[in-house]
Amino acid sequence: DHSQMKSDPNAASHPYDLQFIDTMTAHHKGAVDMAKTVDGKTTNPDIKKFAGQIIADQEKEIAQMKDWREKWFVGKPPVRNMDMPGMMDSMKMDMAKLSSAKDKDFDLAFIDMMTPHHAGAVLMAKEALQKSEKAEIKTLAGQIIKAQEAEIKMMADWKAKWTK
Repeated sequence: DHSQMKSDPNAASHPYDLQFIDTMTAHHKGAVDMAKTVDGKTTNPDIKKFAGQIIADQEKEIAQMKDWREKWFVGKPPVRNMDMPGMMDSMKMDMAKLSSAKDKDFDLAFIDMMTPHHAGAVLMAKEALQKSEKAEIKTLAGQIIKAQEAEIKMMADWKAKWTK
């Protein structure tokens, strides 16, 4: 249950870029966990394809951030900061609701949870554009904003179409 996630001790006192890496990694893992619930829950090809894309994209970004962490912040403790903009609200995912839903109910529950989750990542990424000292993180933040804003629009379009 991601809604019970807490900040690591003294997270806010560490370098911003380390906080971003650890916090966005946890955020991405939440999206991957949610996307992995799709198997056997829906026959909707759009949701299946979207979930697969989330897993592929975000696992790739997690691996990139892990590499940066090992290069830039060797030996540092975990510093996940739940107080970063967009983090706390976007982790309120009701995984029990997802695991009990099927078909159209699942599809709508999935987009109802993934939409604010993506919105949280966008907020965090926008802050990174302002606060990061690393060009690589600013580039990643821009990619997150572009991709997830497009996916939020796509989910809104689906919801409008599927709830008519």
